[in-house]
Amino acid sequence: MERWHDRVAVVTGASSGIGAAVARHLVSAGVIVVGLARRVDRMEAIKDQLPPELQGRLHAIHCDVGDLDSVTAAFDWIEEQLGGCDILVNNAGCLNPGQLLTLELEQLQQVLNVNLMGVIICTRRAFRSMQQREVDGHVVLINSLTGRNIINPPGDELQVLNMYPLTKHGVTALLEVLRQELRGFKTKIKVTSITPGVTDTEILPSGYGVLPMLKPDDIAAGIMYALGTPPHVQVHELTIKPLGEPF
Repeated sequence: MERWHDRVAVVTGASSGIGAAVARHLVSAGVIVVGLARRVDRMEAIKDQLPPELQGRLHAIHCDVGDLDSVTAAFDWIEEQLGGCDILVNNAGCLNPGQLLTLELEQLQQVLNVNLMGVIICTRRAFRSMQQREVDGHVVLINSLTGRNIINPPGDELQVLNMYPLTKHGVTALLEVLRQELRGFKTKIKVTSITPGVTDTEILPSGYGVLPMLKPDDIAAGIMYALGTPPHVQVHELTIKPLGEPF
């Protein structure tokens, strides 16, 4: 991780769960972290929990990745104040539990905007920053087990994922599209998809707590591994599952 010392990492959805864990790991590794989230107060609380000498390395910026203007304002600030983005961790995501056939269309659209279009918009801005400064950066996509398979959990009450697997299948396709385009642009920017199994975060629907679960720090450790590989090594996909997961 030495080559990332004092470089700038942007972590979306940094106010809780995997995003908060990644932000803490990166700051501890000497990286300057910009946490993007709607709940700035939660990020400020995370910052206060860091050792005093590290608190200045974490910047909490309000951003709704499902809103183009919000993302534009956040990345404009990053470029003006910190010079640009060297690492992007696309972690922000949402899930409105319920059925695809009966939920309000606005709720379904929100999941699409945040989980897929938000990732694309943030990645475009990060790519522009890296390309203009000729930085061999790294883009991380937080995927999901549901990005490969439509899981069928035990119990009808758990059939509540609706749009979530659709957007994560989109992230799976996005990974390869980005890899090919980054290669076509003759960059050395890496892209990695991290696919967690069931993880103990706030997004987890009611009832899933009975299943074997990972912790956010488990996923953060996988991201740190991918970031720490030598320049010629690209971790394309990394799947992390809790022992005993039934899917």
